Amino acid sequence: MLNYKFERLIRRGILSESQLDECIREAVASGTSPEECLIEKGVPKHEILFCLSEFYACPFVEYDETVIPSRMAFTRHLDFPFIEYDESGLSSYFITMRLDMEDLKRKLWFPLYVGEKRAEAIVYDPSDAGLIQDIKDTLRVEKVNFIIALPSDIVRIIEHNFDVNPRFPASAGRTPLAKVRTFLADRRSLMACTRTALAKGRTGLAFLRTGIAFIAMAIVLFRILGIGLLTVFEAALLISGVIMAVDGLRWYIPARKTGGKVCDFTGTEPTWGTTTLEMSDPGDNPVFTRTGYIEGAAALRSDWTNLSPVMRRRFLASDRTDFAEERTMLACYRTRMARARTGLAFTRTGVAFTGFGIALLRQFRPGPWTFFDAALIMTGIAMAAEGFYWYIPGRRAGSVSFDLVRKTQTKRSIWDFVFPPALRYPDSDYKCVPPVRPSHAPGIWATTGLALERTMLADRRNVMARLRTVMARSRTGLAIVRTGVGVAAVGLELLVYFGMSNNAWTIFNMLLITVGLALVADGSYWHFPAEKIRNQYPYCYGEMELIIPDYGLPARSWSKVVFNNDERG
Repeated sequence: MLNYKFERLIRRGILSESQLDECIREAVASGTSPEECLIEKGVPKHEILFCLSEFYACPFVEYDETVIPSRMAFTRHLDFPFIEYDESGLSSYFITMRLDMEDLKRKLWFPLYVGEKRAEAIVYDPSDAGLIQDIKDTLRVEKVNFIIALPSDIVRIIEHNFDVNPRFPASAGRTPLAKVRTFLADRRSLMACTRTALAKGRTGLAFLRTGIAFIAMAIVLFRILGIGLLTVFEAALLISGVIMAVDGLRWYIPARKTGGKVCDFTGTEPTWGTTTLEMSDPGDNPVFTRTGYIEGAAALRSDWTNLSPVMRRRFLASDRTDFAEERTMLACYRTRMARARTGLAFTRTGVAFTGFGIALLRQFRPGPWTFFDAALIMTGIAMAAEGFYWYIPGRRAGSVSFDLVRKTQTKRSIWDFVFPPALRYPDSDYKCVPPVRPSHAPGIWATTGLALERTMLADRRNVMARLRTVMARSRTGLAIVRTGVGVAAVGLELLVYFGMSNNAWTIFNMLLITVGLALVADGSYWHFPAEKIRNQYPYCYGEMELIIPDYGLPARSWSKVVFNNDERG
């Protein structure tokens, strides 16, 4: 039968009968289609298509980006429960999304039109009775008209209509990638809410410490002076301090509940389109994973200047998704550091409690107030311990994020892929000649240009996200310094006021001073390198305006914007 299929080649003298038999035997032995073997032997592709068209009495089609399903004349019988129908039918997007791309590629068919009783499909073998019945059952029609295409063309048509580049999985389509970016944006929004709640909690703790200072002054005055003329003033101080402390706790407790939730997002390594970021288990805790390496993706990406506009937009969509993943990962690190800063604020509050309790305990003789002093000390120790418990994960996040930002500065950027010759060889005679066809409307390049602009803006957002992460590390370092200063100050004040008459208390005070100085040194280690990196970015100084180019005008007419970091405003 295979010989009869390609009899036209013999009639036209393109191949002899023995050459055709040899080619068919090679195809069977290698498991490839005879058409692919004939093309490798140098037979023109259109001659093979004419053979198939003549043999099956069907028209043929080659892969082209314009080969897409038409709007269906009547689609209610296909039963899309989530779609509102109109009289014109359903767009091609919903035809393809209803089908399994891998199943279509395996069976080598694709629908072009679906009506109430009739459909039109591209197939490789319209003589396959099982395939014909499968198409009828899938599309729920009584009759199917066929168009012939080679297997490689059918696969490309399927991939194009599922919005993916050659050999890419369905998850590489722009719509699935947009869905992943939406979930990543939702995670970043939740983390932003958490950081806001933690900032409110730190404000509450500052209010609580102020209340403690008021209470301390009132109690010390009362214990020294007793009841007298200043009792009213002492009572006012005490009441004000209690109100401030209670209000601060009211701010802190909800923040503690929010900040106590585990913030975890493990990013993957971006591969510039050679793998695809996927999402599973959508819901409160979606899981993001990557596909394996896609064969031929790197070579396809390296040939950027010869890619069609649609193929470029698909790579750019993958790049924006990778950028969104990095921003989400950095947001997670910033949230952990915000949690650490809140823990350090809690530690400072605990140190204030402890220092106040120790001072009262040592200043006054044992009596009924001793239980109050001991309670202050125990409460302060518990608060300081919990604060350090919050701080430890944040410290790890600060170290990892800082290393990540420094490594990112040495990696390739989107500019290396989009404009590699111009960047690497600026003095060369390189000329970018885009693969424009006469059939391409001007809008197709404008759309790709806007996709490129969105990707470049996403890259800028990632640069600023890295800067925010560095600044978060700097703020965390300053929080460590403040905590160290507070601890050292308590030890020094106790040492100066009470002297060194008691060896045990002297050792304790010296230990506090040592721990405080160690924290100051650690915080400085965090702060100054981060400040050095921050000063390298222009975003912290002056004003900046982004000019969006008009892609309706020639590139030579675009104005240039220069960012200068020499002057700091």
